[in-house]
Amino acid sequence: MRQMDLKALAKINLGLDVLGRREDGYHDVRMVMQSVYLYDNVKLEYKAEPGIELSSNLYYLPVDSGNIAYKAAQMLMDEFQIPGGVRITLEKHIPVAAGMAGGSSNAAAVLFGMNRLFDLRLSRQELMERGVKLGADVPYCVIRGTVLAEGIGEKLTVLPSIPRCAVLIAKPPVSVSTKAVYEALDSKAIVKHPDIDGLLQALRKGSLKGVAEHMGNVLEDVTIPRYPVIREIKQEMLSAGALNAMMSGSGPTVFGLFENKIAARNAQERIKRKALVKQIYVTNVHNARRE
Repeated sequence: MRQMDLKALAKINLGLDVLGRREDGYHDVRMVMQSVYLYDNVKLEYKAEPGIELSSNLYYLPVDSGNIAYKAAQMLMDEFQIPGGVRITLEKHIPVAAGMAGGSSNAAAVLFGMNRLFDLRLSRQELMERGVKLGADVPYCVIRGTVLAEGIGEKLTVLPSIPRCAVLIAKPPVSVSTKAVYEALDSKAIVKHPDIDGLLQALRKGSLKGVAEHMGNVLEDVTIPRYPVIREIKQEMLSAGALNAMMSGSGPTVFGLFENKIAARNAQERIKRKALVKQIYVTNVHNARRE
């Protein structure tokens, strides 16, 4: 095998709760993660010359060890003393610095692709164990689908798939640092925690309305006051018929769940007309096949 073409899927958080800050500076979280059909194309090619070459369609992304996808390749190159090298091409579509794990998903795709390209024979669990050294979201991006994430995000429990629905994804023209949001969060001052247990129960019942009713994200309390456009986008989605709308991760991306694509597209046009966003997509949830 000399080449692999992979899809690195974006994620949204159906629920995101922060339980407290740990001594090592990380936060203990309880999140329900969901992958969606918005993806970056990741191409891996074997090359005889040693080393890693990385390129991207976005001029401002680092193409060296400052890129998590590069780090993923380097990790496996070093561990397995891989002869030759690899050329990585990232065709980015997932909004950057947007709370959708685009970088983590790229890293997961590189781990998966390198494993196949160089016949390393690592299990999915072994890829996840290496992924967490790169970032807390990487193990999730290896398995994808509907998953409960606990600890710093590395303790994963596969959940029943969310019922089929349309997802509207809207990113305003601002970027948010996940690190800065978590540093600004006072976990002891959180008044209202999302009902993650209620969300899990709704998933087990296969109730889309139940999932929508129990969505919640404590990081909105930090990010929305800084970027009120997030609240505006949420309100537009709700007014246009979303079952619910919420910020994903640390933001600023907002997603809305809709019963069908017609309703989602109507909301998309409405938000476009108000010029609230830089990127906006209608897509579906992705339910991973379980191994």
